Amino acid sequence: MLVRIWGCRGSLATPGRETLRYGGNTSCVEIECDDGTRIILDAGTGIRALGRRLAANGSAPIHLCLTHLHLDHIEGIGFFAPIFDANTEVHVWGPRSSVRSLDERLARYLSAPLFPVELGDLPATFVFHDVEDEPWEIGGARLDASPVSHPGATVGYRIEADGGTVAYLPDHEPAVGVDLDRLTSDWISGFALAEGVDLLIHDAQYTDAEYARHVGWGHSSLSQAISFGSMTTVGRLLLFHHDPLHSDEDLDAFQARAHELWQGDGNPPELAFEGMELRL
Repeated sequence: MLVRIWGCRGSLATPGRETLRYGGNTSCVEIECDDGTRIILDAGTGIRALGRRLAANGSAPIHLCLTHLHLDHIEGIGFFAPIFDANTEVHVWGPRSSVRSLDERLARYLSAPLFPVELGDLPATFVFHDVEDEPWEIGGARLDASPVSHPGATVGYRIEADGGTVAYLPDHEPAVGVDLDRLTSDWISGFALAEGVDLLIHDAQYTDAEYARHVGWGHSSLSQAISFGSMTTVGRLLLFHHDPLHSDEDLDAFQARAHELWQGDGNPPELAFEGMELRL
């Protein structure tokens, strides 16, 4: 199983000289299984470059799993080249809502006045799925999804394939304003999804000082993300959803601080960057 990072910035795309090394595109991760199954996690601006590559390599079915529908996780979908190919079938999974279906919610962005092309006018064939209550399969991969702590309907994903496991929780506040070491696992959001995975891709948007001003916003501080990774005994922790105000130099300091804070077994945490590839 190969994991590729196409976008790891949070909240707002941030192109420019200060973000060249870690990247400025918002959330998009590709998982490619050994049998050729490809799963795309979120459709932030990073999905544009991925779409160009996929369009050049044929029209296999697309499997897109959305954690939630905040703009930074869907804003790239209208620039995803395969959706303009009538031969493409796009399966979209996302969190349930008691108010509107997934396609109705996504169409609120892909419609006037926010976007010039209506969802219903796109040439590709779309198939929409609410995430399952029980694990399900896409090709050779087994997926599990469950709600996590973040404003609005939001899920995290756990993916098992080729003998490896990945958990993806890009927008996540495991506990709101409470130290995790004061809680048991059943009181910590997302614990079961992440427990024991080979790779955890997890929100680490804020410094501890910044988090104090953003409690309840649905994002983690650096120390909170590291505590969560340690408590869930993950093999590898990849810090994700970098704040748009954090430059490459800020993130270098973040990386150094992460190594100081890590007390778990195995490799110390790493910061995600665009173009990063990890083979499990």
